[in-house]
Amino acid sequence: MGDQAGPEPSVSVRQDLRLLEAAGAHPGGASVRRLAREAGLPEATGRRLLHELARDGYVRELEDGAFTLRTGDPRDHAAVGGRAADTGLRPLMSSLRDSLSAAVYLTLYEGGEIRVLEIVDGPRAPRVHLGVAFRDAGHATALGKSVLRELDEDARAGFLSRHALTGLTPRTITHREELLHRLDADSAGPLSLDRGEYALGTTCAAVPVYSGDLVGSIGVSFRSDRMYRTTEVRARLLETALRVTRRLTLPEC
Repeated sequence: MGDQAGPEPSVSVRQDLRLLEAAGAHPGGASVRRLAREAGLPEATGRRLLHELARDGYVRELEDGAFTLRTGDPRDHAAVGGRAADTGLRPLMSSLRDSLSAAVYLTLYEGGEIRVLEIVDGPRAPRVHLGVAFRDAGHATALGKSVLRELDEDARAGFLSRHALTGLTPRTITHREELLHRLDADSAGPLSLDRGEYALGTTCAAVPVYSGDLVGSIGVSFRSDRMYRTTEVRARLLETALRVTRRLTLPEC
């Protein structure tokens, strides 16, 4: 688990915002070197992020290699969890589903609850049977644990006071102190795992996403006997989490 897949989504999006602000000051376009310098980033980091932003439609690369904000390209939006989310979220999730052959889930922590915003599955990637609502199983799912790890102490305590740590399988953590210790001591970086804690025979993996100041998670589920590509799962989750966070957070350009 020592592999590196770039900075966490919240870090990259803060860098994105600084680059967009710099690009906005140059309507005619500016070089990678200048935009990176004005955003306070190394040139290599600025170049990588600008190309990613161009791929996702936030900036445009000019013929001379300069970048400018993309304008006149309105995006269709739909209300998601009280926020504006680009309709491009579902294709991003579908791509992740197809690359890992696993069902994909997106959550957002809002109003003190972990809400499932979207599930993208298919015949070759069936969703886990939702015998217990995810909002009542935050302690037993990778999606929920990913959110809980990101909450501050008061928000986490408030959530746990409203939700009993019900034993859903013999693997479920049902003691608060053990859960808190696991959340704080997890050495897998941004990756949270659930190995049969919500449903026996099912493994889930999740990483955080952000919508402005709100935290959520994106994760996948598959049969536990297929859990042999942890490095690939982690890398693809982090890549998709960054793109989802951009869609949820960055302003229209």
